[in-house]
Amino acid sequence: MYNCLRLASCIARTGTTSTFSSFSAFKTISPARSFVSNALLVSKPNGGGITFRDATKKSLLTIGRTFRTPVSRYCTKPSVPQERGSKAVGYWLLGCSGMVFVAVILGGVTRLTESGLSMVTWKLLGEQMPRTDAEWQEEFDRYQQFPEFKLKNQDITMQEFKLIWYMEYGHRMWGRAIGAFYSIPALYFWTKGYFNKAMKIRVLAFGALIGAQGLMGWYMVKSGLEDRFHEESDVPRVSQYRLASHLGFAFVLYSLFLWSALDKLLPAQKLVGQIPAATFRFKGLAHATKAAVFLTALSGAFVAGLDAGLIYNSFPKMADRWIPSDILALSPALRNFTENPTTVQFDHRVLGTATLTLITGMFLLSRRRLLPPRAYKAATAVAAMGWMQVALGITTLLTYVPVPLAASHQSGSLVLLSLAIWLTHELKLVKRLPK
Repeated sequence: MYNCLRLASCIARTGTTSTFSSFSAFKTISPARSFVSNALLVSKPNGGGITFRDATKKSLLTIGRTFRTPVSRYCTKPSVPQERGSKAVGYWLLGCSGMVFVAVILGGVTRLTESGLSMVTWKLLGEQMPRTDAEWQEEFDRYQQFPEFKLKNQDITMQEFKLIWYMEYGHRMWGRAIGAFYSIPALYFWTKGYFNKAMKIRVLAFGALIGAQGLMGWYMVKSGLEDRFHEESDVPRVSQYRLASHLGFAFVLYSLFLWSALDKLLPAQKLVGQIPAATFRFKGLAHATKAAVFLTALSGAFVAGLDAGLIYNSFPKMADRWIPSDILALSPALRNFTENPTTVQFDHRVLGTATLTLITGMFLLSRRRLLPPRAYKAATAVAAMGWMQVALGITTLLTYVPVPLAASHQSGSLVLLSLAIWLTHELKLVKRLPK
């Protein structure tokens, strides 16, 4: 232990350290020899002393005062260049992800209130809001020419029309605000030289995705304005396929913004030394959990698109059966998975249950694995939010999909995805060292 304290004293004099690559210096320390021979250095950039974690016993040994970076037997000081404007770019990316988050919530509320088909035209730079009674009447007359009014809303009043029109207008204008909030700072940062080559590629990709998302939104709305609702049971609505694509684009855009923001504002922590194989396997499990969360959320778009949450409002059984009798009512059978409301709700239930099981298993395993310090917090947050999200979903189903609960459930899916992204980002630097 005396040698350990000498090492701590050496580090205290230098003030900072780099990679600790060998523990041979400790082989003569009889009290700590067995511990250190199996130890891994845990990097805690914001403090915590010189902390070792035993790869076998999961025990800890902390030496000395608080330091900012990992310890080296040579007590050398690393030079880590800071990217120009890194924090500013990070906060901008975080702001973009927040705006996409709000857009997803607005889109969900627009769908739940059936407001999305109230605006029957689309202009790239935005539609002008009607200001006079004559302009409102002109807008209302246009709406009356399309299926939603003819088949469903023949009794709608002008005041009711204004409410759903404002909802859709707000959603569209928020999307255009995202474009402005993204493009203006991006141009500034680009001209100031804040982006390296890799970041420039990302910036161009983000811009393309924002444009594609706007076009997909109008392509989705057009599907509900087409003259294709001829059967007696038909309900004018947007295509569930286009709705899922629109939501999927939003989730991908949000995920990329958030990941890039974390790169700038909360860099992943490192584990230094020989990393156990179990840690690499856990990293794979974390990514699988993130993919399951994404897939389950995407299946929710089909539930919303077909109003599948309004049937079989019981849990855990669907009516009095575990598997409903009409689950394969359509032919060919594959159509049921995307066009049969019963099957779509059943799939969402199964995916939700499977994802929650995966999340719970991941959390329990995280307690027994060597991980970067913040990864433990992220795993706990994912588990807590996973159970909360399932509780929200069940409550929404049992109460016949009230708008506030349904919107909270959709928001919860994005929060859960955010936490899963955080977890995998914390594991970003868990890599196999070259032999």
